[in-house]
Amino acid sequence: MAGTLPQHGSPNSGYSANNAAAVPAVTQTDSRDKWSKKMDFLLSVIGFAVDLGNVWRFPYICYQNGGGAFLIPYILMAIFGGVPLFYMELALGQFHRTGAISIWKHICPIFKGIGYAICVIALYVSFYYNTIIAWALFYFYSSFSSILPWTNCDNVWNTPDCTNYFGVDNVTWTNSSRSPAEEFYTRNVLEIHKSSGLRDVGGVRWQLMLCLFLIFTIVYFSLWKGVRTSGKVVWVTATLPYIVLFILLIRGATLPGAWRGVVFYLKPQWDKLLETSVWVDAAAQIFFSLGPGFGVLLALSSYNPFTNNCYRDAIVTSLVNCLTSFVSGFVIFTVLGYMAEMRKVEVEDVAKDKGPSLLFITYPEAIANMMGSTFFAIIFFVMMITLGLDSTFGGLEAIITAVLDEYPEYFSHRRELFVLGLVVVCFLGSLSTLTNGGAYVVKLLEEFGVGSSIIAVGFLEAIAVSWFYGIKRFSNDVQAMLGQAPGLFWRVCWVAISPAFLAYIIVSSLLKTPPLTLFDYKYPDWSITVGYIIGFSSFMWIPIYMVYKLVWTPGSLKQRLAVCLRPERTIPDIHPDSLNMAAVSQKDMNTSVCL
Repeated sequence: MAGTLPQHGSPNSGYSANNAAAVPAVTQTDSRDKWSKKMDFLLSVIGFAVDLGNVWRFPYICYQNGGGAFLIPYILMAIFGGVPLFYMELALGQFHRTGAISIWKHICPIFKGIGYAICVIALYVSFYYNTIIAWALFYFYSSFSSILPWTNCDNVWNTPDCTNYFGVDNVTWTNSSRSPAEEFYTRNVLEIHKSSGLRDVGGVRWQLMLCLFLIFTIVYFSLWKGVRTSGKVVWVTATLPYIVLFILLIRGATLPGAWRGVVFYLKPQWDKLLETSVWVDAAAQIFFSLGPGFGVLLALSSYNPFTNNCYRDAIVTSLVNCLTSFVSGFVIFTVLGYMAEMRKVEVEDVAKDKGPSLLFITYPEAIANMMGSTFFAIIFFVMMITLGLDSTFGGLEAIITAVLDEYPEYFSHRRELFVLGLVVVCFLGSLSTLTNGGAYVVKLLEEFGVGSSIIAVGFLEAIAVSWFYGIKRFSNDVQAMLGQAPGLFWRVCWVAISPAFLAYIIVSSLLKTPPLTLFDYKYPDWSITVGYIIGFSSFMWIPIYMVYKLVWTPGSLKQRLAVCLRPERTIPDIHPDSLNMAAVSQKDMNTSVCL
């Protein structure tokens, strides 16, 4: 059977040669889905990790924090923080073969609230992230025109401030000037001018609601049957962006002024390395890029064969992710150099846009003035849609796997119905982001719905596994799967360096809280308070479950702590007695376990 652990002495044995204990065969249950092919899993992980942030966030952060010099803290943070956490989650999911909630029964029961927090955070992400994909779909539809609608200022949504400087001589660009692409985005796609802010977000844009409905329809039919269907969809959604990136890279490199953008992107500013903020940005970027702590890696790897080489998977997918971010910078900055050449300004003046604005204003503006603009616009927004869909697949699969594994008696034979209900909840939760002021809601959810809360969850996860479950026990688990224990480097990273890496991000983000703005709108103080409440609403399930677990566990306080800190139950075939991890019943622990 696939996933059987070979007997002692075989090349993939679960024990080293000096281990005298016989290795019992470890088999997978037939009831759990499995990936049809190894590449289905790898493409799903790469598709989740490589998202829209790789295209817009990394290039901006790179040039803002010292250009080529930023690669030094970025690589160091990846080696000592991001990749070890990525590897840890893949190994945990593959060994325990369960989702983000029920896995804590096998690790440290008192931390089970982490699983619920992960699901709430994934919901918040789905409320705003899919709206960004809906914007891309709106652009995709609008691109089917011989003249792209954001090329000139002759449209009904344009204002007197609209200034088109491409192909026109003696144009004066002032602070009040707005490009046709910016007005298309703000006044036609978002219609944000009809909203005065979060107090008055206006009505729902039916065009965007229709786009979002189509997006969630695709998501539903990709996820409803499990990894066997989603594993096939990612062959398109995870590979197509690389084809488009290559085409756009070649096109960008041939544009006049492209070299100016590349120099601006990579020119090292070594003095930046002395600034703490640069190292914080590098740590945060690699964490959010690789995506440990979101429960997705746990879910996806739980469908792997038991002896799959998750170590190699972690290295390969991490490298692909980081290289994609790096190459995306060339795709973006060759175009920014071209725009600076056309505007006759510095690249720095063109590169002031960040976040979604870079993808919905700056890049479309450049595309509109290229030869073959319609073709390049279509493939660019196809790339954005597919990049976004992959991450949505991963995020929702984390929720689906977690809930189905925790409550199999209710949902194990009703997956299609549960996925439908989840998609409907996500669609309804997204309605506020489809209003005229929806972009303000998107920014608020992005900043506070994920932000510090997911980093705190990742920190507690690393602590629970390394300190409470125990690094020796976890290393034995990895040895049972791969045939050799993790090296000293990985064990030191898991125990000390990676938790310190996450603690560093948390403390720095709390100490440095810049004002939240979008376009010319400054978020009022009450909205910041609402944001903190949103962030706490996910994290609060961790202490709530800790209190619940301690109160409802019988026995003295010492006995309760012993029960809550030791795995409730394990899988006998996977946890042999020789690893000192035999299954222990709740009753036995109440009477005999001591700290």
